[in-house]
Amino acid sequence: MISEAQFKNELQILIKNAIREDIGPGDYSSLACIPATATGKAKLLVKEDGIIAGVAFAKMVFEYVDSNLQVETFIEDGIPVKKGDVVFHVSGSSQSILKSERVVLNSMQRMSAIATKTKEYVRLLEGTKTKILDTRKTTPGFRACEKWAVKIGGGENHRFALYDMIMLKDNHNDFAGGITLAIAKTKAYLKENNLDLKIIVEARNLDEIKEILESEGVYRILIDNFNYEDTQKAVILIGDKCQTESSGNINEETIRHYAECGVDYISSGALTHSVYNMDLSLKAI
Repeated sequence: MISEAQFKNELQILIKNAIREDIGPGDYSSLACIPATATGKAKLLVKEDGIIAGVAFAKMVFEYVDSNLQVETFIEDGIPVKKGDVVFHVSGSSQSILKSERVVLNSMQRMSAIATKTKEYVRLLEGTKTKILDTRKTTPGFRACEKWAVKIGGGENHRFALYDMIMLKDNHNDFAGGITLAIAKTKAYLKENNLDLKIIVEARNLDEIKEILESEGVYRILIDNFNYEDTQKAVILIGDKCQTESSGNINEETIRHYAECGVDYISSGALTHSVYNMDLSLKAI
């Protein structure tokens, strides 16, 4: 994964672009009817049960828009909330609160939905050794927040992007002339360019698992779209030679069964691409 410094930089880029997109040359609605000197207070109101996420991010947005805004927090990230709960108060310039409102709400609603879904998957895995991972199936430009939300919900992050881990999937292997060649070329490339990146290789069947195991230096094998029986066989074949990860159409009904096959990780794009925003609002008080 990327470093903490890189991650924070991604968040700053995200905030800057979101505010640019929403405000443009000015919030004319507020400028037209609210004096620049006016001050006020608003509350973040929960309108749906779930796991709250994005509180720390909201503070970053408020800080970016106006460092004089004050936030009083009542509920922190990762805490279960119910309809009617108040997560925080924000006070200061009324214009600044309104400039921040939509970016804060859009971000927190999506982050909370992702954290809530992740927490449910984590619950379904209780009692197994398997951990849930996200994927790169994220909203363009909002990946840092979505992956942060997965962590808040108790999941773990997969690679952040194409540059912080090698993943040789079926198309890479086919275009490279086969799995063995793809691995060999990758290891040579990493050595030549002095790159220290972990290598994950996707397998479509048990024969490909066997072929991958003939090469050294593979960090994890991605057991993609296997049934339960073949997943168990794959885990036995791999043993402790490298890590194992299941993926492919895994949902609430099937995730426990795949975990019981003994895989180390299960990755799910559904954590980020198939959620409905949690209902939150920012109300003046």
